Amino acid sequence: MRKFPSRPTLGMPAFTLLTVVVAVVAAFTLSACGQAADAPAAKPGAAPAAPVGVLTLQPQRVALTAELAGRTVAFQNAEVRPQVTGIVKTRAFTEGSDVKAGQLLYQIDPASYQAALDSAKATLAKAEANAATAKLKAGRYDELAGIDAVSKQLRDDTQAALKQAQADVAAAAAAVRAAQIDLDRTRVSAPIAGRIGRSAVTPGALVTANQATAMATLQQLDPIYVDVTQTSAELLRLQRDLAEGRLQRDASGQARVKLLLEDGSTYEQEGRLQFSELQVDPASGGVTLRAQFPNPKRQLLPGMYVRAQVQSGVQAQALLAPQAAVQRDPRGNATAFVIGKDGKAEARQLQTGPVIDGQWLVTSGLAAGDRLIVDGLQRLRPGMPVQAAPAAAPAASAAR
Repeated sequence: MRKFPSRPTLGMPAFTLLTVVVAVVAAFTLSACGQAADAPAAKPGAAPAAPVGVLTLQPQRVALTAELAGRTVAFQNAEVRPQVTGIVKTRAFTEGSDVKAGQLLYQIDPASYQAALDSAKATLAKAEANAATAKLKAGRYDELAGIDAVSKQLRDDTQAALKQAQADVAAAAAAVRAAQIDLDRTRVSAPIAGRIGRSAVTPGALVTANQATAMATLQQLDPIYVDVTQTSAELLRLQRDLAEGRLQRDASGQARVKLLLEDGSTYEQEGRLQFSELQVDPASGGVTLRAQFPNPKRQLLPGMYVRAQVQSGVQAQALLAPQAAVQRDPRGNATAFVIGKDGKAEARQLQTGPVIDGQWLVTSGLAAGDRLIVDGLQRLRPGMPVQAAPAAAPAASAAR
């Protein structure tokens, strides 16, 4: 039977070292477990308050305006046409100049009309002479009939001849007046004061009475009209707001209008709304409004495209929020931050109206006395503590 060599036993020094190592590891493990069980969980540090600029909202009186597109229209417009037929002898104005009412514009050859007037005057003189003879004869026959020297029939005939001669005088006088009118119409004068455009005829041209083509067009530019179109729905909303007291008219009762020109500049003169049409255009669903503007420098010309800012009313208790304080969420809703009662940022959803002097008109979502955050919005989140400081107030509304 084969004998295997016996396994050597572990010596004392090696066993002692292994025991020490195991004991140390166990001690560290127990110590770590004890600390994990006995020590409380670490609390994260409190977030620092975010510095923000705030504006305390106060109600104010503002004028609400609607911006509408429109065109300028001459205050008065007159197309100059001849009332007699003839050859144009002279043109007595400079194209594009201002003329006065009654000023001579064209002279049509008056020779034939002067001759007609002279003939009518001669006819009148002849009729007057015949009437004088008939009057004397009628007077004599009336006396003779009184003493039965002539028959009553002859007297009646002379009286009828007198009346016929008097009628001939009246007809001849009317012919003289008609001839004089035709002669006067050879002088074509300005019917109104204003600026005259280009001439459609030159000296030597033949013109006819009441022709379709105008010789020139005359327009009065000071004052000038501006016609704009407003939707019927907007007009109904305005009337409802005025009736319910949400809007008020100014002291004059007339809406003020400002103009923005095609180049974006503001017209220096302020206008007044004159009237609105009494019917709605079925094609566009709009109502035409007409405003009147002073135009002393003739800066506005008929047919110009303008944008009119029409004052629709006055809101006495309006809340305005700076545009920088109003943000949009992914759905396009207007939102803003205010400081809540706990001193933390609170998000509000707003309903806004038009922009007035660079500020949103807030119709709901904010109240008077709210501290609106206008600065420091970049990293602000709802519920974040804030450190408020007064922000610079925006420019005051010009409409009061």
